[in-house]
Amino acid sequence: MAELDSIIKIKKAVFPVASFGTRFLPATKAMPKELLPIVDKPLIQYAAEEAIAAGIDTLIFVTGRNKRAIEDHFDANNELETMLRAKGKDAQADIVRNIIPTGVECILVRQAEQLGLGHAVLCAERAVGGISLPFC
Repeated sequence: MAELDSIIKIKKAVFPVASFGTRFLPATKAMPKELLPIVDKPLIQYAAEEAIAAGIDTLIFVTGRNKRAIEDHFDANNELETMLRAKGKDAQADIVRNIIPTGVECILVRQAEQLGLGHAVLCAERAVGGISLPFC
């Protein structure tokens, strides 16, 4: 039983989403590749849901220029929810409200310059619990 107490529980996940998405051009010229839909949800939402199902309670997104839509996707949208409820579309309003469940935190870290995947992960160090680096 003492062995189980010494197991480190991973509670944070890092999603490096700062790339330009050049392999998906022209679709990614105006939309981040992470928000391209797979059936009825953006790709990044599937990844976030898997992380949450695995016990992650902090989602850290390392973003870059023109990735504001990712932040908007995971943020509350009270205006949309209110409008849907006013039209009797409660099921859709619940979907909008519950993209990220209560108790799960989203942190956005800006990668000022895209210097590769390793650098993107390094930019999340402070949010994960490490030290701050001046070049991220």
